[in-house]
Amino acid sequence: MSTPAMGAPPGGELAPAHDQHPPQSLWTTLREAVRGSHRDLTTAPLGTAILLLAVPMVLEMAMESVFAVVDVFFVARLGAAAVATVGITESMLALIYTIAMGLSIGATATVARRIGEGDREAAAHSAAQALLLGIGVAIVLGVAGGLAAPSLLAAMGATPEILAIGTNYTRIMLGGNIAILMLFLINACFRGAGDAAIAMRVLWLANFCNIVLAPCFIFGLGPFPELGVTGAAVATTTGRSIGVLFAGWRLLRGDGRIAVARRHWKLDPALMGRIARLSTTGTFQILIGTASWIVLVRILTTFGAAAVAGYTIGMRVIVFAILPSFGMSNAAATLVGQSLGAKKPDRAEQAVYRAGKYNMVFLGALGVVFVVFAPLIVSIFTRDPEIARYASDCLRVVALGFLLYGWGMVLSQALNGAGDTRSPTVINFFVFWLFELPLAWTLAKPLGIGPHGVFIAIMLAFSLYAVAAWFVFRRGRWKTARV
Repeated sequence: MSTPAMGAPPGGELAPAHDQHPPQSLWTTLREAVRGSHRDLTTAPLGTAILLLAVPMVLEMAMESVFAVVDVFFVARLGAAAVATVGITESMLALIYTIAMGLSIGATATVARRIGEGDREAAAHSAAQALLLGIGVAIVLGVAGGLAAPSLLAAMGATPEILAIGTNYTRIMLGGNIAILMLFLINACFRGAGDAAIAMRVLWLANFCNIVLAPCFIFGLGPFPELGVTGAAVATTTGRSIGVLFAGWRLLRGDGRIAVARRHWKLDPALMGRIARLSTTGTFQILIGTASWIVLVRILTTFGAAAVAGYTIGMRVIVFAILPSFGMSNAAATLVGQSLGAKKPDRAEQAVYRAGKYNMVFLGALGVVFVVFAPLIVSIFTRDPEIARYASDCLRVVALGFLLYGWGMVLSQALNGAGDTRSPTVINFFVFWLFELPLAWTLAKPLGIGPHGVFIAIMLAFSLYAVAAWFVFRRGRWKTARV
């Protein structure tokens, strides 16, 4: 794998230059991570710095997945058409999430670099410009989505019943996309600054509001109107909006690592252009991966509903289970950005090695669990033997690539955190579009392996992704990326 960066002591950890905190227990560090820390992450012991960022980021990622689960849980009581409305709209919102994540990559990289340089004024200015960019994008998408909601539903194959009950749901979710974009973007600024605990609390608050409001608006509890499936959109958008207001208040309050004031909102086209460049490449990077999943589903549909259902269950379990790894990867991205800003490229490299090792251990262990207990895990979601067979096969085969994928996830986000969004985009294109998709089709169809061949292609793509990312990372050009 990798070798320690030059200048690192035998333990692989860079010596803290100015950290004033004495060594502490793991439990104390975990409590500090959840409560929020004001340590300088460019000088704190590396293992401690990773935990201070990764723990709240992991909890934040877990909270983000709760929105859709809560909606489906309550809406399922309204019938198949209501559930289908949520499912179809979520597929359209995938584009919103992709744009939000792409903008977040640019915001995190820019803010982290300025914080590492010790220029909090520039960090605040960068955050404000990223938010202005996001607001502009949200307005365009919101107006277009709100007006075109019925047409979009029809284009997605919605039945007359779905159109009748679901148009308002879709209109609110697409029209209110500014809540999604701002939630992603403000939290990205907090993460880049190292205030991961604040981002975590924002998602906690937004989810709590959604959980409380969803049944009230859907079923008309107490003084609330009974809005049916539309109520789910009202609750979710309201919950997210409350989270955005809280996040905005914390951003303006001035007691964190980053504080945005009125002067920072003055339009800076040059800076917005740089953030947009990073974000556009980041958006395309995510879009490539999203599109590849759609094509894989298209291949699987030729083998019947059971194969698609099994794949859906298997991948939902996998995506939910690896959420902590996204938190670890985001922590590495922040540390890389801040370390490069502090002119400490060796520390940035060592942070990636350490986070990558942690992630490999976690995903490797998780892979073993999936391989051994796949049928038991799948039995929680379905009793249909054919669907269960496909789902178990998906879990077992894809999990074989977890060890390397854990490494690749950290490397990819580290490159993004450095401001080198182009390299992960190119890797995504070659691995997922030029390797995974042709291989999946060849194994499944001409070679006659069927869905098992698709699962093999996913596993091999995960592994190749890690190898390609490692090759690019070792070249070291990310250390000189301009942000």
